[in-house]
Amino acid sequence: MTVPVPAQLTEQSDLTPASAREVWVPAPSAWCVLIAGAIGLLASMTLTVEKIEILLNPSYVPSCNINPIMSCGSVMTTPQASVLGFPNPLLGLVGFTVVAVTGVLAATKVPLPRWYWAGLDAGILVGAVFVHWLIFQSLYRIGALCPYCMVVWVVTLTLLVVVTSIAFRPWLEGSTPVVRVLFQWRWSIAVLWFTGVFLLIMVRFWNYWSTLV
Repeated sequence: MTVPVPAQLTEQSDLTPASAREVWVPAPSAWCVLIAGAIGLLASMTLTVEKIEILLNPSYVPSCNINPIMSCGSVMTTPQASVLGFPNPLLGLVGFTVVAVTGVLAATKVPLPRWYWAGLDAGILVGAVFVHWLIFQSLYRIGALCPYCMVVWVVTLTLLVVVTSIAFRPWLEGSTPVVRVLFQWRWSIAVLWFTGVFLLIMVRFWNYWSTLV
């Protein structure tokens, strides 16, 4: 004899697979994605405008030329500033626009599929690798720092931590002990990274910083 299944249970079972594929983002994480995306987009827009000004007028002095070390102009005119044949900030305009829009959707409680968050995280990871290459080039090849670029560095690494947590939290929490420890201490690790980069900057340009004391 067939036992009838209540309609409510049937509807719930139909919805379960779809809901399992959707990610509901906590409000702090959603706002972090939105704010970080907006800051990165603003920095990229400013760099793009400054680059256009330099192309139009080679004698133009960018607003972020603060001293011989903190000098956007010294960085923008190098080959590293146009790795793919066009100014690097254009990549930021596209990437951070996607991040900012995602942050708006998350902050307004619009659920996005897990594959979307995983794809966004993969893109941010590529950006983070690129950031590390730019850090090396700025410190040891160009010998100058771009303040707006440094804002992008901080934003990118912050987004990597937040979006990874959003996309892979269930897997991270149920993974091996080592992965769980890394997940629990993710912000401490991020702070250590920021501190490490700061120390590298201080050591690399100490001859200049010491003259300011």
